[in-house]
Amino acid sequence: MPSKKHRPEEIIGKLREAEVVLSQGATTAEACRRIAVSEQTYYRWRKEYGGLKTDQARRMKDLEKENQRLRRAISDLTLDKLILQEAAPGKLLSPTRRRRCIDHIRTMMPVSERRLCRVLGQHRSTQRKVPRGADDEAALTEDIIALARQYGRYGYRRVTALLRDAGWHVNRKRVERIWRREGLKVPQRQPKRGRLWLNDGSCIRLRPEYPGHVWSYDFVEGRTHDGRKYRILSIIDEASRECMALPVARKLKSDDVLAALAELFVTRGPPAHIRSDNGPEFIATAVQEWLAKVGVKTLYITPGSPWENGYCESFNGSLRDELLNGEIFYSLAEARILIEAWRRHYNTVRPHSSLGYRPPAPEAVPSPVSPSGSASLHLRPTLAMEASMH
Repeated sequence: MPSKKHRPEEIIGKLREAEVVLSQGATTAEACRRIAVSEQTYYRWRKEYGGLKTDQARRMKDLEKENQRLRRAISDLTLDKLILQEAAPGKLLSPTRRRRCIDHIRTMMPVSERRLCRVLGQHRSTQRKVPRGADDEAALTEDIIALARQYGRYGYRRVTALLRDAGWHVNRKRVERIWRREGLKVPQRQPKRGRLWLNDGSCIRLRPEYPGHVWSYDFVEGRTHDGRKYRILSIIDEASRECMALPVARKLKSDDVLAALAELFVTRGPPAHIRSDNGPEFIATAVQEWLAKVGVKTLYITPGSPWENGYCESFNGSLRDELLNGEIFYSLAEARILIEAWRRHYNTVRPHSSLGYRPPAPEAVPSPVSPSGSASLHLRPTLAMEASMH
């Protein structure tokens, strides 16, 4: 039979009994036979517990347990620190990154999967379950890449709106995940300029309240392939964000401005106000008198403050960023055709962020699409022609 393991209280009791026997003149061997242990055990007990009382032995036992607990805690903290040092730098935000990191650490350190999941905050079921992905992941990724290639200046929010218009039932976060996974990125644009504010904190401009309340117009310049300049007159409705006209010519004077406005006033009716900068074509006496006759009030911005005409400036920036900077026009006729095609695309298809990612003037009857179809295969005829030109 295996020898009994004595508790410290029992050992101290047996040592007290042996001391009593020895005080009566017995030998050490007789005392050891009396307490039923060998002499080696007796001397070992006396060396370890000699002079201790029962409560002191109990206290010592508690201290040993506490020391063992502290040593185990220090060891665990040290191991956790080594695991975090071995992990990838930065935050492991996605389960996929945590899964790869845990697999890497298991090849580098003899640590259990359970401990690694606890340290890195990964659930074990998430670690063991292999992600299958959606059945339409490949088709959606293909369409996102196609739209990003066709509209290089669009971000994932605008691409999400185009996908939904094409029939995809997709979440914006899913498009963002695929967008980042594929490394798609819109290049950074120039930083925005500051605004001019009054003492009460209000911006110096009349806010549009309804479509037809405030129009604005401005010029955009460009060059054809032969180096000759051309000008574009952009006329927009600030409330609906619709671009109503983009006439293109080598020269645009005050008479051309009046002709463009007169055509729009006949088809759409005159607005209550029209905003512009202080260019000679806009402040010409003939323009001011004609606008006053038809009952349109002029709003001229402060000289040197283009941010006061922010709606038109923003539109001009989109026009230049999405079309003019990426196209080479070999003739004025080609410029007119492509710029007009872009204007129709801007009004009817392009998602506008300030309108809840809806176009300013969508078509009344959209083209039928399949619920699970490809967005790149359901472009409208005008957009297909535009895409072929790119």
